[in-house]
Amino acid sequence: MGPDNGGFGVWWIFPVIMCIIMMVFFFRRSGRRGFGPPWMQDSDKHHSESTESETALDILKKRYAKGEITKEEFEEMKRAL
Repeated sequence: MGPDNGGFGVWWIFPVIMCIIMMVFFFRRSGRRGFGPPWMQDSDKHHSESTESETALDILKKRYAKGEITKEEFEEMKRAL
């Protein structure tokens, strides 16, 4: 009758294709702008956007709020800006 391949023939390809389609759907659905794993998508883009939108005074206020600088240092740096 022919070689015994377990009765599957070429039908094994359909589950493989379905897995690929599901992965593509998952990455598209998760909001990423392209195909690929999340760790390779726009990692430094998000960082640069957040630093560009902050002014120097905002950064200075955050440092003061965290306790990285004293009130005197804050006032002095604020005057310098």
